[in-house]
Amino acid sequence: MQLNVKAGSFRCELSPRALEKWNPALRAAVETSSDTITIYGVIGEDWYGDGVTVNRIDAALRAIGDKPVTVYINSPGGDMFEGIAIYNRLREHSQEVTTKVLGMAASAASIVYLAGAKRQVASSAFLMIHNCWTLLAGNRNYLRDVADDMQEFDAAMVDLYAETSGQPGADIAEMMDDETYIRGKRALELGFATGLLTADEVVEREDEASQQTNALKAMDVALAKAGVTRNERRELFANFKSSTLRAAGGGTHDAAPTDKPRAVAPDLSASLSAATDLLKSLKGK
Repeated sequence: MQLNVKAGSFRCELSPRALEKWNPALRAAVETSSDTITIYGVIGEDWYGDGVTVNRIDAALRAIGDKPVTVYINSPGGDMFEGIAIYNRLREHSQEVTTKVLGMAASAASIVYLAGAKRQVASSAFLMIHNCWTLLAGNRNYLRDVADDMQEFDAAMVDLYAETSGQPGADIAEMMDDETYIRGKRALELGFATGLLTADEVVEREDEASQQTNALKAMDVALAKAGVTRNERRELFANFKSSTLRAAGGGTHDAAPTDKPRAVAPDLSASLSAATDLLKSLKGK
């Protein structure tokens, strides 16, 4: 989880490395139900200013009521503070919470994953843990204050990962320093997971929603590599935003609009295609 600090406030951004590795087409193969929540997108603000928020999780849990809940996760992470808030809300649920990682639970999404009393992960899936990092400008006193705050954020994450997994805090801190990707079987060995998902529980579904998310992801990465600032990229995405949404089917409680297919305007499709070509050219350099 990245902290972009400006004018005394913290703003979070996705880890570019995690974003590139994330495959948004991975979904639960099993039929979801009314006691299921899906987190198939960015934690906190995404490209369109939407994303998975604690308010959406709270609404889903209130709709589910006093019943056990299963949370399917495939997310590149996002806002650390939103992730912590979602973690705490899931922990407050009156019945057992099971979290399942289908593809990736990176950064803030790994915090959400820890909320499960039962925590399952696919053998081919990954957790990713790392330290907070930031882009900022200010005088030496301000920089020292921010560094002190970030040290406390990292220490809080170390405590949470260590308490859940049973691993020594010093080992967790070292893993966070290295931005560590933990595969499913290793997550089980280290105590992050309580069980593994079978291969038939995960499917790669290339639908309209995943295709557009891949295009948005490619565009974001390409523009970032080209030197476009986060604020400029978000403004660009806002200009491209489609106002038409289709309702998601089934009884699943969707945690964010990213779970739902969007109608893509022709100029947006062309722009995203161009961004994908730009990303390919940058990778070839």
